[in-house]
Amino acid sequence: MVKNFTLRALALMFISSFIILSASTIKIGAIVAATGPASFLGDPELKTLQHYVKKINDAGGVNGQMIELIHYDTGASPKKAVTFTKRLINQDKVVAIIGPSTSGETMAILKFVKKAKIPLISMAGAVAIIDPVKPYVFKIVATDRMACEKVMADLKKRNLTNLALISGSGGFGKSMRKQCKAVAPKFGIKIVADETYGKKDSDMTSQLLKIKNNKDVQVVLNPGFGQGPAIVTKNYAQLKIKHPLYQSHGVASKKYIEIAGKSSEGVRVVAPPVVVADKLDDSVANKKVALAYKNEYEKTFNSQVSSFGGHAYDSLYIIVNAIKRAGSTNPMKIRDEIEKTQGFEGVDGVVNLSPTDHLGLDTKTGMIMLEIRNGDWTIVK
Repeated sequence: MVKNFTLRALALMFISSFIILSASTIKIGAIVAATGPASFLGDPELKTLQHYVKKINDAGGVNGQMIELIHYDTGASPKKAVTFTKRLINQDKVVAIIGPSTSGETMAILKFVKKAKIPLISMAGAVAIIDPVKPYVFKIVATDRMACEKVMADLKKRNLTNLALISGSGGFGKSMRKQCKAVAPKFGIKIVADETYGKKDSDMTSQLLKIKNNKDVQVVLNPGFGQGPAIVTKNYAQLKIKHPLYQSHGVASKKYIEIAGKSSEGVRVVAPPVVVADKLDDSVANKKVALAYKNEYEKTFNSQVSSFGGHAYDSLYIIVNAIKRAGSTNPMKIRDEIEKTQGFEGVDGVVNLSPTDHLGLDTKTGMIMLEIRNGDWTIVK
């Protein structure tokens, strides 16, 4: 009898200790596409989150509490994103969520975040994520609309007015295609060809041939991410299309250059500044942060920095700073402090959030035009 009582007492002590330990941590959820077709997004995002959570904890945590990062790999599946969001909310009891990596996944989980009243900072590109403003939803990445405007401004400067689109059929590709068609007239740009390709397509020659044979086309833009844009770039070179080719911030990674190879020479890419942090002018407000992140990431992981890991860095520190200011781990109080973020100098740019703007990214620091020369990025002046 005494022995059984002792065992029960020890078990209760263990359970109590576990509960106390769990309660003493700040649980932040992360949903990333660490594997699968969008792993070039999710892999650097997850590495960044794990590295900087450890760094924050090693320095004493947040308001004396350690961060517990609870992450799930969606493989870029919206269905898995929904499943893991429900798990983070209902089982893991997180105070905030970072992610998902893609627009389609993000759009799929918004209603669950809204119902649970848990703040979310998405790392995806579609403007529809934060426009219209949703109380618990924020975004750190320059929108597809901003990317379209950056491209259109560059086209106008080069007197290229007849544009062909070849877009991916996923959430990001569809959204950016829609946004580019909407903003083009404002810059005097006319869409003279409009082609698309599927997620599993391995050759875009037929679509590109239509563009090549269209005598009105002067320039081509490819809204998309993943393998698709690299395939488009290779097919483009194989068909010897002479028109300038533009890519979106969905390929702002050296991985794109590696996959596309020499075919990427001369391609223009709109991108966050971190990929060329060492080449930025000293007057750029967030150069110091971007360069520090770039150097630390490349030293830690022995691989080229991408813009996508930078999204994770900014998302994490915006949440951490909000928790510090709130002096609380209450999700609603964290949400309120995220919304009050002002003058945050991040990897992606300078962020000023407000009740009417849940992106708050300064376009001057958040997006630049690059051109690929000799297998590397060069800044377009």
